[in-house]
Amino acid sequence: MVQRYVHNPIIKPQDVKPSRADFEVICVFNAGVARLGDEVILLLRVAERPINHDNDIHIAPIYDAEKATIIKKCFYSNDPDCDFSDSRWIRTPSTNYITSISHFRVARSTDGIHFKIEDKPAISPENIYEIYGVEDPRITRIDDTFYISYSAVSDLGITTCVASTKDFVNFQRHGVIFHPDNKDVVIFPEKINGKYYALHRPSISHFGNPDIWIAESPDLISWGNHRYLTGTRENYWDNGRVGASAVPFRVKEGWLEIYHGATKDHKYCLGAMLLDYDKPWKVIARSEKPVMEPLEDYEVNGFFGNVVFSCGVLFENDLVKVYYGAADTYTCYAEIPIEDIMISLGLKD
Repeated sequence: MVQRYVHNPIIKPQDVKPSRADFEVICVFNAGVARLGDEVILLLRVAERPINHDNDIHIAPIYDAEKATIIKKCFYSNDPDCDFSDSRWIRTPSTNYITSISHFRVARSTDGIHFKIEDKPAISPENIYEIYGVEDPRITRIDDTFYISYSAVSDLGITTCVASTKDFVNFQRHGVIFHPDNKDVVIFPEKINGKYYALHRPSISHFGNPDIWIAESPDLISWGNHRYLTGTRENYWDNGRVGASAVPFRVKEGWLEIYHGATKDHKYCLGAMLLDYDKPWKVIARSEKPVMEPLEDYEVNGFFGNVVFSCGVLFENDLVKVYYGAADTYTCYAEIPIEDIMISLGLKD
């Protein structure tokens, strides 16, 4: 079913120039994807951290909104009040810090495999909602405009923001569209019965699970009429959490959504879900088994292993072309025939 590119990963951290001399790129993954003319555009999530040669110090990069720059906050390894057990985090009694900070970088290709990566960030943290970085962009084309929904991380929580562009050179920000904590927002590529729709994944507190919801909007900015769509399933590959991955695309049977699910022990896979064309809050079919799961060494081992995670696909020539993050470290590519996905959903023999 899944045909991985034989020379995966297609982009590695060492392929990306750091945004500043005192930083190093540690991960390049979870790219949004779009086609613009004869080019495939990736909007890469690039995670960087300060170069650190002192084993007695842990550093957290933070965007200082007042100074309009990224600063470095240092913690001593022998501080009993700090937890350094997870390399991704510095946990303190007052708050948690991330040991890297992410921005978005444009990469361009004429063949969809070999990309030229721009030297400078396209979208970087720039306000109080983004002090710990911007993450996981999804790109929706509506007419001649590309709308980018992404997660913004700060002490205020994880919000979803939106930006737009026509050329992936100039970008306009439109602010927060989903309040904290909410992520995995994908916007449908056209109006349905006069309304825009988006899938999203609210966080939970005392009740519920990390499940997928759907919302509607008149203008892509104000979202309401939130409805539960579907959730985790016991004894399945997605019993821990689920969330939208790629922007839904049209097939003759309805809207096809490539989504991610994780087990309770954090193995991330991709599945498929078919939604009704006129009533996208209705699930017609859903994968009982993953359509893609971590198998290769570059998917199993990395910054956070056992992960395949997509923020974007292209549906062309009856192929679902999947650009995905592997082990939260690399950008990879795979192709899946649409017929195989429909068979896995029980919709074809």
